[in-house]
Amino acid sequence: MEILAKPFTMEDGLQQCIHCGMCLEACPTYRITGLETESPRGRIHLMQAIFEGRIEPVPETRVHLDRCLACRACEAVCPSGVQYGRLIETTRADLAARDGPSVVRDGLLWLVSRRRALTIVASLLRIPERLGLRALVRGPLRAIVPKRLRRLESLAPSLTRPGYRSPARPAIPTSRVALLLGCVMRVAYGDVHSATARLIERTGAEVVAAPGETCCGALHAHAGAREEARRLARRNIEAFERARVDHIVVDAAGCGAHLKEYGELLEGDPGWHTRAAAIAAKVRDVTEYLAQTLGDAPLGSLAMRVTYQDPCHLAHAQRIRTEPRALLAKVGGLELSEMPGADICCGSAGYYNLVQPEYADRLLEDKVRNIVALAPDAVVTANPGCMLQLEAGLRAAGSNVPVLHVVELLDRATRGGRAPS
Repeated sequence: MEILAKPFTMEDGLQQCIHCGMCLEACPTYRITGLETESPRGRIHLMQAIFEGRIEPVPETRVHLDRCLACRACEAVCPSGVQYGRLIETTRADLAARDGPSVVRDGLLWLVSRRRALTIVASLLRIPERLGLRALVRGPLRAIVPKRLRRLESLAPSLTRPGYRSPARPAIPTSRVALLLGCVMRVAYGDVHSATARLIERTGAEVVAAPGETCCGALHAHAGAREEARRLARRNIEAFERARVDHIVVDAAGCGAHLKEYGELLEGDPGWHTRAAAIAAKVRDVTEYLAQTLGDAPLGSLAMRVTYQDPCHLAHAQRIRTEPRALLAKVGGLELSEMPGADICCGSAGYYNLVQPEYADRLLEDKVRNIVALAPDAVVTANPGCMLQLEAGLRAAGSNVPVLHVVELLDRATRGGRAPS
């Protein structure tokens, strides 16, 4: 019989906070406003008051919770180990249950968790892009296109990038590795997946499919749709169990952080908690996996000067900071110039840049200013949301600095500087 650890509770989680204020300067929204209500400590006060029934979650109160990026920078500096990410997700789940259905939110979450529907929508959206309509929206038609539509277009990924190609099986594989294909990454960044798979193959591992794997459920958990997040987790657990892999490699930082917390998501669930924890233990971010398996050998050469943007759910949630930089250091001729505030959120945060555009743009403006001042040949990061946000900000600033996933750069270096055909 499975023995379950004591499940996380809001009461216990809230009581962990000692109100020391160490989190304040780490919080992006507090750095913008200087307001206690826009800090982790202030939001914990609000969550506790709502949880204890001392205040109602009226719009004037909820706005401060909605403005939270859930970047978890506060967790990285908290001396008491407050699980702030779990607190804000649990609170949002409770509030979502009170609110009932939301057409926009629920529609988006439904779409990303249905592979066939997402593939159809992506195929339809490729048509206007290939006809050049996106270029018209950014150029001659910009003045007559509604502001909200322009924003959606600016933050949407290009859907004309090459699809995923799985590599050949090594003659004598050292291990079996599953690559999470996910949802948006599958339809919009297939070439990033291909680069990841080629780099994994260099370690001697076999990259195998995990039929049935789907959206990781991170967006659902962040938005308060916890039951749907649990449903997706169970489906992925079954898929990865069937694949019988040694590791599960993820090239989207937010997805990786969520997969690593499947055990917490399903704690208190007999029959699933232990299975979830076992799968979570196999998850590796691609930079984490490559740093552990590639050894000290150089990774080709590429004469470039780049700067690196830390994805929040890589640096703060997974505490992975040195590995991406160590991999970049293995590339001959590559110079890494650190930008100020590399680990401060860029404002993407799932779909935060759509629902909280003012705060997202203020964070992005600072980020773009720091990048432009460095004038690098490229910006490197490790999460699709960061890539889209930085691309939009640089484009709006009139900068042509490209944004690359770290595996794109590493793959290019190992191929003698050539982009994949």
